Amino acid sequence: MASPTDIRKGRVLLYQGAPHLILEMLHRTQGRQAGFVQVTMRNLSSGASTTTKFRSTDSVEFCHVSTKTMEFSYTDHEEFHFMNSETYEDIVLSKTIVEDQKKFLVEGHGYDVLFVDDKAVQVQLPASVEMKVIDSPEGLRGDSVSGAQKPATLESGLVVQVPLFVKNGDIIKISTDECKYLGRA
Repeated sequence: MASPTDIRKGRVLLYQGAPHLILEMLHRTQGRQAGFVQVTMRNLSSGASTTTKFRSTDSVEFCHVSTKTMEFSYTDHEEFHFMNSETYEDIVLSKTIVEDQKKFLVEGHGYDVLFVDDKAVQVQLPASVEMKVIDSPEGLRGDSVSGAQKPATLESGLVVQVPLFVKNGDIIKISTDECKYLGRA
């Protein structure tokens, strides 16, 4: 058992019998009262987020976690298949686990997969990903307003706004946090 002051963003703790990923942590004190740690966390089993407080007298239990880089192989309608490049082991993640990240997954690219007690629970995306532009209309001549943009469809099916000079076949960088164009790769 550990103290709530050991809680940090990105760690996984066991809360109400299920592993929870810490999204935000804030240490607070109120006048003469004892301090507490306010935590926003996501249940890795159900995907639900919750906010709770831990007093300094409480104890918390951290889960054993590991991260492996795995190659995204393919998807069928309900499952996403990842392969360990060293052992060629196939890991299958359900649609509910990958729901938020699926628009950034490109076949053949490597992604970090978070394991809790040797069970895959989440795909951890990098800050930005590189994807190929599949469909983007030509910029019209005279459309030179400062910052003019057009929609572009990427190889994962994601549609983002890009500058007029981006063409079909270009490789561009996309922010995974804001889902925005960052530049050409």
